[in-house]
Amino acid sequence: MSDKPSVLFVCVHNAGRSQMAAGWLRHLAGDTIEVRSAGSEPAEQINPVAVEAMREVGIDITDQTPVRLSWDTAEASDVIITMGCGDSCPIFPGKRYEDWKLTDPAGQPIDIVREVRDDIRSRVSGLLADLQQRR
Repeated sequence: MSDKPSVLFVCVHNAGRSQMAAGWLRHLAGDTIEVRSAGSEPAEQINPVAVEAMREVGIDITDQTPVRLSWDTAEASDVIITMGCGDSCPIFPGKRYEDWKLTDPAGQPIDIVREVRDDIRSRVSGLLADLQQRR
């Protein structure tokens, strides 16, 4: 792992969970970690309820756009976090993987999306502490 580790968050649509996780890691780590997110079947836009839930905690993810997962992006990442994409998230050899079981916020009311947001924050905090300890 280089001096500045890179983390890739992957979910199917890259519109909710992975975008919230990337937003949290950018917020908590600043520029100490390179943060990426992608989807195996990206949506056209970020879930507006996820945007609102993140806005409530002072994190703006409106400038993010769902993108398709590419081999190059995965290959350039030190850690790959998958979120509910099962077999549609390919495995890239030699990478550290974690699979986070999280409720899909798509179509969920704001109360459920807040719970997902807070669960993601807790997991991202743990990931960040681990990455900082390894440096």
